[in-house]
Amino acid sequence: MGGTASKVSRKLPSKPAASLTGARTDAIANTSRPGGSVNSKMLASETKNSSIEMDGGDPHFLQKLTKLGPVKVDHHMSTIRTSDHMKRVLESRSLSEQQAASHAPPRNRVIASELFDLLERRKNSRSADELKSLAEQHNVDVEVLERLTRSVNTPSPIEGSRQKVVDEEGQERYTVVAGWFDPPSQPNPSRLP
Repeated sequence: MGGTASKVSRKLPSKPAASLTGARTDAIANTSRPGGSVNSKMLASETKNSSIEMDGGDPHFLQKLTKLGPVKVDHHMSTIRTSDHMKRVLESRSLSEQQAASHAPPRNRVIASELFDLLERRKNSRSADELKSLAEQHNVDVEVLERLTRSVNTPSPIEGSRQKVVDEEGQERYTVVAGWFDPPSQPNPSRLP
């Protein structure tokens, strides 16, 4: 028992392997297809020739490019750059933070509660001088205030619209219709004929 090895030993080749340089294109050209005929078209080459370029080209793509024609550049068209938009957003935030950190309040900027108070007091102003002094108290230009009030206002209850409503559980609540009012001395330009 033990007189022979359990595995067959490996034999290494006695001659070095033949070099294959220069035999690539000749070997491919001389090989035959599985069908038995000799391949006359070269499948690969170390240099690019016209048959390789024609094989690699896309005829449909070339037809579409020809159909489109030359590029027409509109130099008056404005480009949209999202990076510029983000840059403006970041600059605006930076400016807002600087203004918030300073001791002097910025002109034409108010917080929401101050804006509510300004709009409510604007409704009660009787003259242009009163409106001007109100705008100065809140550090706002009169033109900016007028432009703002074309689209923003505080709700005002309409007199006589208050109604008491009682639900099924006996809960009482009041409803009031709100309206949009301008100060008596300042007519709204959007409502003029």
